[in-house]
Amino acid sequence: MKFLLYLCGLLLLIIIWLGVDFHLGRKKHLVLGSKVETGILHGHFEIFTHGKDFFKHYFQELRQATVHVHVLYYIVRDDDLGREFFTILKEKAQEGVEVRLLLDRLGSMEIKPCIVKELREAGIHFAFSNRIKLPYLFYSSQVRNHRKLTIIDGKIGFLGGFNIGKEYIDGEPKLSPWRDYQLKITGESINFLQSEFLLDWHEYGGENLHNRPAYFPKLPKGGVRHQFTPTEAGQLEENFIRLIQMAERAILIGTPYFIPSAPIFAELLEARRRGVAITIIVPFTADHFLVQEASYRYLRTLIQAGARVYQYKNGFYHAKTILVDDKLCDIGTANFDMRSLFLNKEINCYIYDPDFIERVRAVINRDLLDSELLTMAALTKPNLLRAAKERLAGAISIFL
Repeated sequence: MKFLLYLCGLLLLIIIWLGVDFHLGRKKHLVLGSKVETGILHGHFEIFTHGKDFFKHYFQELRQATVHVHVLYYIVRDDDLGREFFTILKEKAQEGVEVRLLLDRLGSMEIKPCIVKELREAGIHFAFSNRIKLPYLFYSSQVRNHRKLTIIDGKIGFLGGFNIGKEYIDGEPKLSPWRDYQLKITGESINFLQSEFLLDWHEYGGENLHNRPAYFPKLPKGGVRHQFTPTEAGQLEENFIRLIQMAERAILIGTPYFIPSAPIFAELLEARRRGVAITIIVPFTADHFLVQEASYRYLRTLIQAGARVYQYKNGFYHAKTILVDDKLCDIGTANFDMRSLFLNKEINCYIYDPDFIERVRAVINRDLLDSELLTMAALTKPNLLRAAKERLAGAISIFL
């Protein structure tokens, strides 16, 4: 009996510590986070939606680098694709190209010290971002650098949903084919992407490199109007609310995880009340425990309000996009969930060019053809296991 009391007491202390740690860590993060948003920039854009096509092109561009390669990823796996990626970077470093590689500490936990040692011995400047650290161990373990960003020679940028691992090139049968949206960008805005990478590198790599002119060449303007919005510590919530409020006719949201905050959800319902059509695309197959169940209570209410929800059934849908009328398209690294809203470092691109928006809409229309409309009947059919999982998911939704 004594042992049981001690155990219960220990569990209570752990729960209290976790709560205090998270609260104080978040409070500090909110103070440190600074809002950044570019003005309107002009560039050239390409979009990739299939991993094999993207990585063939991406690796080719890496191999052609002549000056520097700066890479930030959330996940790089120790598998065939990850090893090919590391081999290319090592070869470029040995050729004299400056290579800097920044990986999220937990997202890329497969990258062991022996691999890091090999990379550094080849001449690669390597660092882990968002390491777990005192005094807020629990909170810092939850704040991830979810950005996926590459800058090549200060002239070419890549931004989007793909990480590096076999699942992203259809190597995981349950999740294949993998569907994602990735941007290749050229033009004047690459200077901003370079600056964002260097800010993270300064924080985690320990070097302030912003004063190097070679990183910021003079670049021509392109034809696509856009702006970048890096976010952290709750800034994304305000951005998403602003996008929803802009809508006059239609909002389309594509996301692998639909777990909005209460203010965002209220804005979506208000948009429906003023007659805005809402379409949501989510995966039919989940890649993480409880993420689907966490979305169901929101999806039920939206469907009742007249929104249309589609489940993508041709593999796994990992794209992150928002379309507002015909005037704005958002593509980036942020999911439509509370982890991206409040815990992750993210970066999104708002595109205002009508022609490129139509290209994205054509991609989405193809994805809708591979999707099935989700009905209230499917969401309200009695299911005790699902109900239990929904309750659990609701309690921990910020961590999903």
